[in-house]
Amino acid sequence: MLDLTYEAPTPKVIAGAKHDWELVIGMEIHAQVSSNSKLFSGASTQFGNEPNSNVSFVDCAMPGMLPVINEYCVEQAVKSGLGLKAKINLFSAFDRKNYFYPDLPQGYQISQLYHPIVGEGEVIVEMGPGAARRVRIERIHLEQDAGKSIHDMDPNMSFVDFNRTGVALMEIVSRPDIRGPEEAAAYVSKLRQILRYLGTCDGNMQNGNLRADVNVSVCRPGAYEKYQETQDFSHLGTRCEIKNMNSLRFIQQAIDYEARRQIAILEDGGKVDQETRLYDPDKGETRSMRSKEEAYDYRYFPCPDLLPLEIEQGWVDDIAARMPELPDAKKARFMQDFGLTDYDANVLTAELDAANFFDEVAKGRDGKVAANWIINELFGRLNKEGKSISETPVTAAQLGGMIDLLAKGEITGKMAKDLFELLWTEGGDPAEVAAKHGMKAVTDTGAIEKALDDLIAANPEQVEKAKVNAKLAGWFTGQVLKATGGKANPAVVNQMVAQKLGI
Repeated sequence: MLDLTYEAPTPKVIAGAKHDWELVIGMEIHAQVSSNSKLFSGASTQFGNEPNSNVSFVDCAMPGMLPVINEYCVEQAVKSGLGLKAKINLFSAFDRKNYFYPDLPQGYQISQLYHPIVGEGEVIVEMGPGAARRVRIERIHLEQDAGKSIHDMDPNMSFVDFNRTGVALMEIVSRPDIRGPEEAAAYVSKLRQILRYLGTCDGNMQNGNLRADVNVSVCRPGAYEKYQETQDFSHLGTRCEIKNMNSLRFIQQAIDYEARRQIAILEDGGKVDQETRLYDPDKGETRSMRSKEEAYDYRYFPCPDLLPLEIEQGWVDDIAARMPELPDAKKARFMQDFGLTDYDANVLTAELDAANFFDEVAKGRDGKVAANWIINELFGRLNKEGKSISETPVTAAQLGGMIDLLAKGEITGKMAKDLFELLWTEGGDPAEVAAKHGMKAVTDTGAIEKALDDLIAANPEQVEKAKVNAKLAGWFTGQVLKATGGKANPAVVNQMVAQKLGI
């Protein structure tokens, strides 16, 4: 495992206020379960289909239609809980959360208030090399998504698309352990990474497949410690919830603005109202949406259409046995087995596809060399062309083959860069492409020595300068490489220059 030091959160102190204030943040992440069908019906979850084409009779609440639980969605929730080191509840139950919106055809949402499927867990958030925070997870429950109201198609009417209605969501509720905007963004990013590794949510924030409700409050120094001792939330100040955040940058901006807004109210002698707010990224501010409801406002009661969900420990154990290697374990392995730095291991494990690509390239090869080529050359080119690792024209096998040629001394570093460009644009087997384009390193030390001897004889003044200042010997290396058309091995040339000049 990673060698991490768990630091107590450093509270974000807001500058410019009359007094010192600290931020306290809790988050509710809504993660769409990766499943081909919805939570209680067989309707498709395919994104981008024609409006109202992914809707069953159950989804649109036709009379007499009853929900049927999707076992795969339950499995995905259990897997997510295991990935967050959480307690899996063998008994859980669904409840009706009653409220009216035009895009909620039933007039209620089927959720889990009293008996969630997953209990307490944690997310380890790295905040720098070797330093980490532990954010506690309070619960994960399954619930169905609502539809989508569309207001910009007609000046006089709103339209409703029910395609998302009934799509399975995991609501991942944290404790108020987050103490600043950067830590909040890092938490969402780490949670998203874990879910993507697990394959339980694709984490696509742009499509709304992962979105955050952010609870923000401010308190005076020392109040958070009192909360930790007593678990009395009144010490933390009145919280406001910022709904449906789907951007890490906007999450940070919204938290910063909301904290300053609350502080201004309190320092003017006012009272912060508990409410739900929305963030306007164009104006960079939050605005009131509605007063914050409590559980009793929704009139929760057990869903009469669904029996309690009872699962067996053996089934949970089977899921646990099939769990993939998670980001922290993969990073630790890369650092231990391949000698990678913390930074390089972080870059390579940020996305599962990139980590798998590195694993294939590095197998049986120098891991540091593989990492350098992937991070500097491959990622650099992908970023330049706006492509993801899954769209790379250079496969792991091709890059590995090219590194083999370099390791054997059959091509030089300069040739390797030219070969990489040819593989990117033309493809093919690295060895065949190199041969076709005359890429072959000069291994004849006799030819290298003759070129160097001629150079030394013709430049006696440069020889004397190099003997006084060894750094100037690089001039001879450069000239030899130039004379051989860049085909000589620089390491061999450097060694020969040093021997000839006696430096």
